[in-house]
Amino acid sequence: MSDSRQMVERRKHNRFEVPMGAFIVLGPHFTKVGRIIDISMGGIAFRHVDKEEPSNGLYQVDLFHMNSDFCLKNLPCQTLWHRTTDEIPFTSITMRRSGLRFGELTPNQRSLLQYFIQNHTTVKVV
Repeated sequence: MSDSRQMVERRKHNRFEVPMGAFIVLGPHFTKVGRIIDISMGGIAFRHVDKEEPSNGLYQVDLFHMNSDFCLKNLPCQTLWHRTTDEIPFTSITMRRSGLRFGELTPNQRSLLQYFIQNHTTVKVV
């Protein structure tokens, strides 16, 4: 007997929670900055303030961690999804959560991404 509430996990990569202090920057001119929520070798989810939804285009993103000297630059990404999470009362500010899929990474980028996951994440997301 099948439970209709069960979901089949379709991701190829394990996701890991990222504690406070890790950020993502989109675009060469810091067009968007967000706090990383979770990450895998295949992509990233982050939360950001924005008045409009991000485009569904391709990005170059940078990852950095405030409590260390870690910085990973120019990761190719594509938007997978985005949604509104909260509106901040008495303001026109809206919080959004977005997911990006990593594109083709260089061997050095893959190595640094693995380092980030091993050293700046907590638990696996189920």
